[in-house]
Amino acid sequence: MLFEGLAEKLQATFDKLKGKGKLTESDVKEAMREVKLALLEADVNFKVVKDFINKVKERAIGGEVLESLTPGQQVIKIVNEEMTLLMGSSESKVTFSSTLPTVYMMVGLQGSGKTTSCGKLANMMKKQQKKPLLIAADIYRPAAIEQLKTVGEKIDVPVFSMGNQIDPVNIAKAGIEEAKKNGNDLVIIDTAGRLHIDNVLMEELQNIKNEVKPQEVLLVVDSMTGQDAVNVAESFSNQVGIDGVILTKLDGDTRGGAALSVRAVTNKPIKFVGMGEKIEEFETFHPDRMASRILGMGDVLTLIEKAQTTMDMKKAQELEKKMRTQQFSFDDFLDQLQQMKNMGSMKEILEMIPGVGGKQLKNLDVDEKELVYIEAIIQSMTKGERSNPSIINGSRRKRIAFGSGTSIQQVNKLLKQFEQTRKMMKQFTDMEKGAKKGNRFKLPF
Repeated sequence: MLFEGLAEKLQATFDKLKGKGKLTESDVKEAMREVKLALLEADVNFKVVKDFINKVKERAIGGEVLESLTPGQQVIKIVNEEMTLLMGSSESKVTFSSTLPTVYMMVGLQGSGKTTSCGKLANMMKKQQKKPLLIAADIYRPAAIEQLKTVGEKIDVPVFSMGNQIDPVNIAKAGIEEAKKNGNDLVIIDTAGRLHIDNVLMEELQNIKNEVKPQEVLLVVDSMTGQDAVNVAESFSNQVGIDGVILTKLDGDTRGGAALSVRAVTNKPIKFVGMGEKIEEFETFHPDRMASRILGMGDVLTLIEKAQTTMDMKKAQELEKKMRTQQFSFDDFLDQLQQMKNMGSMKEILEMIPGVGGKQLKNLDVDEKELVYIEAIIQSMTKGERSNPSIINGSRRKRIAFGSGTSIQQVNKLLKQFEQTRKMMKQFTDMEKGAKKGNRFKLPF
């Protein structure tokens, strides 16, 4: 789970506050002490924590909270607002140049996920109708050029390279000329990194920046390095000058210190976050949504956006019609299951639902294998069995179980769940039919 340790501790602290009918000043101070410890344990920068706690405390020990009918909720609201401000208040979009091509220069240390992020960003921009070109300007790391070419092939984006014997500045310049010639309106330059910050690296990056004058310099940092990620961001910001930050490996970071500190320390926005290894697991950073997820308040907007980008809306409308007329088949069930899998893991989806916090998810055993078994069972059915499950007798169940590598009990369980779903859909439809005109019950699909 995203920021698991921090989220759990904060939610436990706020549960105590919500349990009290009235709050005293000492209650608020005690809660803020626990929040402070939780943030420090999450590797959030000490100065950032100190400023954050002071701001929250100043607002929370006021009449609006202590005299409120729901003081616990008021404190959570204040923490949510201040945490959102801490991470940048609102989404910070990348900008585009008035003269083509727009150039983005990616910088960062080795191992931060810079080359992969180049591909992920190019893939995202392709979906926004851009025509990107990737430039391989990292001539030092073994196989860096080949890695970028592999990423480019995967997303069908061209990669410009001149080998590892040419000066990176000349590679970048030649790549931009190539983009102009081929009509690429966006260029992403993959620059060299080092295992640590040094003068040679910074000088080379400064030379490229001075020569190609990129629209934006984007720093890629590994969020799992915690406070080190913040130190790296500060150094690059001061020595090279950056316009924004891309945080990678956020799915594996249980602490969250980098996400909560980078903006405050560098005064540069987090623009994107890498949420996994897959090329599609790359999102625009929304401070308000991230604060909500940390505080266990869900992230409905991201959930909706994921559904809109991964689910076929035409198919969804057809499915609704089938459900209303009880024509919903196992083929429809399988189709929806596969579309849902494209949205991410079940835990990731549940995490975005308000009220399903760290505590609930920790105790919830979400077995992703179950979805694989369900797929296998449905795929082992004949076309007739999928459209009319009532014909599935004992011998058919045995054949389906054998064909899917499951047990007869698992087949029976799925058939029972499917029948219950159909009955529930019929009840919803009956309720809608019986509702008064103008106050109709709407199906949640």
